[in-house]
Amino acid sequence: MTPMTEVEGRRVALSNLEKVLHPETGFTKGELVHYYAVTAEVLLPHLRDRAVSFLRYPDGPDGQVFFTKNVPPGTPEWVTTAEVPRSEGPARMVVVQDLASLVWAANLVTEFHTHQWLVQSPEEADRLVFDLDPGAPATIVHCCEVALWLRERLAADGIEAYAKTAGSKGLHLLAAVRGGSSERASEYAKGLAVEAERAMPRLVVHRMARSLRPGKVFVDWSQNAGRKTTAAPYTLRARRAPMVSAPVSWEEVAGCRDAAELEFVAGDIAPRVRVHGDLLAGLLDPGRAVSLP
Repeated sequence: MTPMTEVEGRRVALSNLEKVLHPETGFTKGELVHYYAVTAEVLLPHLRDRAVSFLRYPDGPDGQVFFTKNVPPGTPEWVTTAEVPRSEGPARMVVVQDLASLVWAANLVTEFHTHQWLVQSPEEADRLVFDLDPGAPATIVHCCEVALWLRERLAADGIEAYAKTAGSKGLHLLAAVRGGSSERASEYAKGLAVEAERAMPRLVVHRMARSLRPGKVFVDWSQNAGRKTTAAPYTLRARRAPMVSAPVSWEEVAGCRDAAELEFVAGDIAPRVRVHGDLLAGLLDPGRAVSLP
């Protein structure tokens, strides 16, 4: 019989809590569920009202890893879902609105990925995102250099940027925007990626071709497309260690001299939140969202 627990008055099934999911550290499924539960205060606001894609790894990163976009079979009736547009027609996806839904989703063993729009207004982008992906031998240290250039360039347009680690090898930049479509956000982001390449041709590439990327930072502007999702702040990643897509301060970005300085695992996050709060809290303030130029 599957064990059950009660979360905010909801009965949630939990299973295989002793299974090791991140073999490098022996991090178990029970620890994964606990991580999401204790991080809920800062994680949930970044998931709320957003359709969620689950990147599932129920047997760890060395097992099958797959996306679940539609509402999974067996989803409890109390979990919020929403109909969202897709190129092949409308689909129904999960919207993680509360702690009980978060714990239920954590039991699926998942990374959380979200669109750059809210389910109430899928035609309007409310986030701008740049995924800075280093091609070896470039590292996140080089991503930081590019991030600082993009921060300054965005500020020139009145846009405030925030940073988080990808939870693998790169860096994500995010900003709160309003009033434009995903197509407009993609167009604007591509323009800045091209500018960055012109300003730093030895360091930056804006095209996706693998042959162009060794030793450079790929500024992926395409994540702004309405159909695409990006790893959510605070999500665990399907890696051999329990790496986290962790918000970082601009002081940390500017001071980074070694890739290890911006590598965070599950156990690092609660102490960071106690000291810094949510470093991405500004993204949640509607008053800070600005229109794209």
